[in-house]
Amino acid sequence: MNIQIAQGFDLNAIDQGFIDAPYSTLQALRSHDPVHRNPDGSVFLTRYGDVRQVYQSRATSSDKKVAFGKQFGACPLYTHHTTSLVFNDPPYHTVVRSLLASAFTPRKLAEMEPLIETIVDRLLDRIEDLGEFDLIPEYATQLPTELISFMLGIPEEHRHALRGYAQAILGALDPVVSEERLEAGNRAVTEFGALLDDLITHRRANPDKGGQGEVLEALIFGEVDGRRLTNEELIQNCIFLLNAGHETTTSLVGNSAAILLGAPDQHQRLIDDPDLITPAIEEFLRLESPVQMGNRLATEDIVLDDATLPAGTYIHTSIAAANRDPAVFVNPDGVDIGRNPNKHLAFVTGIHVCLGATLSRIEGRIAVGKLVQRFPKLQSAGPNELLGLARFRGYNHLPVRI
Repeated sequence: MNIQIAQGFDLNAIDQGFIDAPYSTLQALRSHDPVHRNPDGSVFLTRYGDVRQVYQSRATSSDKKVAFGKQFGACPLYTHHTTSLVFNDPPYHTVVRSLLASAFTPRKLAEMEPLIETIVDRLLDRIEDLGEFDLIPEYATQLPTELISFMLGIPEEHRHALRGYAQAILGALDPVVSEERLEAGNRAVTEFGALLDDLITHRRANPDKGGQGEVLEALIFGEVDGRRLTNEELIQNCIFLLNAGHETTTSLVGNSAAILLGAPDQHQRLIDDPDLITPAIEEFLRLESPVQMGNRLATEDIVLDDATLPAGTYIHTSIAAANRDPAVFVNPDGVDIGRNPNKHLAFVTGIHVCLGATLSRIEGRIAVGKLVQRFPKLQSAGPNELLGLARFRGYNHLPVRI
């Protein structure tokens, strides 16, 4: 039966059942058809070693201009995804990454940690008065919303729309996308892009008006070998910072809470030993990776252990499957908040390793650690609702009581 599931799999025809519960199908693929060829000729990789090798290979391309041209046509989504950092190759990728890295220097991160502490403490004070609440909108979403707003100088009156923008833009990257979702994604790029254009224009005229944790000035005026970001590049890469740092952090916090609620022994273990929060965050990232899959194009032949991917092969990399590979992780479907080593691929690896990985870990450590210690009796208060996306895993709703 598992062989049939693996052989009959088509990533471009997945249904809601796979999106909600992908792991048994991914296990079947990893066991019986780890280098799976989809009907369209693309390949879906599910073994840790293969996924890691492709991410680290210089014989691959992240440039999606051709693929997104077919998927989106000429539209705001195409402009965004072909201009932002993640779907580009050197030398453009190298320049933009160097410029964006100014937002994540040790000095900037040192500035942000007390800011994160302040935000989290305030949110915990507020939800304590609620008693029973939805953890996603009331807590998990609030931290990255406030932090990215500080980073980009987004006024408070616009912050309520940020998660909707991120979900709409990222949702359009799924293998199967409805016309409604494409329209929502294009609308989000247009609306958020216009807001950012105004903010960038204002900051150009007022270069010394940034607040705590703001990085917009560094992005506007930063240079690498005399090269600055153009206005279009600034706008699209600020949208990228929202998407990369907002939905994934929301999902990290929400997924962590859901995992603990489903593993009471590990929940108690973390309550008893707060110092386990650092390896616990790594385990949550491994078990329920906020980003579930990626893509690469082979620019040369890539030789795996038992297969060769010819140049021109479009490759789908299953981070979710790789992070549960029993060849690498003992009891891969179980939760062990003290797991060591834990070399998961949640932040990818190679030249496209997540730029904000350190910041995300800080946010997760503070947000989840303080939540567990402040409310040790945290428990479920109703049915959860997943995002419903194949490429990104998280929750829309996670009702809890404290």
